[in-house]
Amino acid sequence: MAPPEPRPADPSPLLTMSGITKSFPGVRALDGVDLDVQAGEVHCLLGQNGAGKSTLIKVLAGAHQPDGGEIVWQGAPVVLKSPVAAMRLGIATIYQELDLVEGLSVAENIFLGHEPATAGFVRSRAARATAAELLARLGHPEIDPRWLVGELSAAAQQIVSMARALSHDVRLIVMDEPSAALDPDEVDNLFRIVGDLTAGGVAVVYISHRLEEIRRIGDRVTVLKDGRAAARGLPARTTPTRDIVALMTGRDVEYAFPRRATPPPGAAGKPLLRLEGLARAGEFEPVDLDLAPGEIVGLAGLVGSGRSEILETVYGARRPTAGRVLVDGRPLRPGSVTAAVRAGLGLAPEERKAQALLMLESVTRNVSVSSLARFSRAGWLDRGAERDAARRGVRDLSLHPDDPERPVRTLSGGNQQKAVLARWLLRGCRVLLLDEPTRGVDVGARAELYAVIRRLADDGMAVLLVSSELPEVLGLADRVLVLREGRVVHTAPAGELDEHRVLDLVMEGSPPC
Repeated sequence: MAPPEPRPADPSPLLTMSGITKSFPGVRALDGVDLDVQAGEVHCLLGQNGAGKSTLIKVLAGAHQPDGGEIVWQGAPVVLKSPVAAMRLGIATIYQELDLVEGLSVAENIFLGHEPATAGFVRSRAARATAAELLARLGHPEIDPRWLVGELSAAAQQIVSMARALSHDVRLIVMDEPSAALDPDEVDNLFRIVGDLTAGGVAVVYISHRLEEIRRIGDRVTVLKDGRAAARGLPARTTPTRDIVALMTGRDVEYAFPRRATPPPGAAGKPLLRLEGLARAGEFEPVDLDLAPGEIVGLAGLVGSGRSEILETVYGARRPTAGRVLVDGRPLRPGSVTAAVRAGLGLAPEERKAQALLMLESVTRNVSVSSLARFSRAGWLDRGAERDAARRGVRDLSLHPDDPERPVRTLSGGNQQKAVLARWLLRGCRVLLLDEPTRGVDVGARAELYAVIRRLADDGMAVLLVSSELPEVLGLADRVLVLREGRVVHTAPAGELDEHRVLDLVMEGSPPC
């Protein structure tokens, strides 16, 4: 989809935020931030985790009250005392973690808090009819307003959130990482919707870690760093990526992956992990794979192609319907996570917050949780030894901040992922399964994670990698298996592939090899 031409700037901004400050105990989250947004533009807000993006949009949404500064809306100063006040002015926010009520219907969610009513009685039929009109406007007439939101896909739930925003007289929509859980076709549809909204004069503040999306959809860019605006109003399509990354990180960071060893350590020796005809009916067809110590193999394909299902089956979280998994030549008991972990396998899942981390616990406990038996003495947990082991893991992976007693929920996405990796290193993992390892991780932290993954491989760990970002697969992996609709359609060294070739394969397929 070709991006539209940049729109001319209106001399009178729809929104101006001037000198916005906000502090929390011990932290100055915003330090005099300025932002202006024109009607009908896509204004992209960039910055590493902790740069102040979330705090700024919560101030704009009325969820946080600023300590200082001024907000001018359509030429008049305003005070956004609550999210309801912001919504009444026409400012809607769609957070990455959607705030929908799963037990209510689509229509009930769209009109929650401002239900159409007569004499105190909700007009449910009118609500459903208007909801259907909004969903059709967004290009999704197939979503039934009577369906429960909890039964919808992530993409459909996002459409419902947009319909809820449009059910008000919205003039500006803030979208926080809207593409994080979407496949490429769904991202294209999202961009079509954004284009329709801005063509009608609605402004969009768009937050994403994916710089390629900024090129496609953005008009201007504001970069935050350490609670300040490092740059304002840069042209989104012509500002060099290197310049944007340098503004975000404070240093030059190229999109260069660590050098891979040639050949990978141990590639010519005995495979550490072997898949023999591994399959799950309805999810993926038989897969054969040898993975050597020190080798990184990537699985490329669209969402739903079977990539994650293969990883979870190898890990024992799913039971195969055919084939087997061998580690060091010994078959694993099918469908047993315990057997996989004992054999030296570790999984960093896509949904790390829900599936890997104990969000209310410390870094120490998150690192040690799979190895607690090592720290038990006569039924008592040696907390000193546990802390010492966690501290070594924190140091070895350069986890920041380096306080092992800090709650893991307070860490950035990249450092949470390092805590997961530290857990498997402490456990003595030899085969690491990575599912979307940099999802929700900013550019600077991605570079650090890439270096960690490459170092682990260089030290002899075997890595099986799944990522929706083709540059990541091609940049990290030694070999790539391309999947389409649950079938391996091509296998090649990463250096023999490029993004266009892989996209051709996943979209059209080819004879299995």
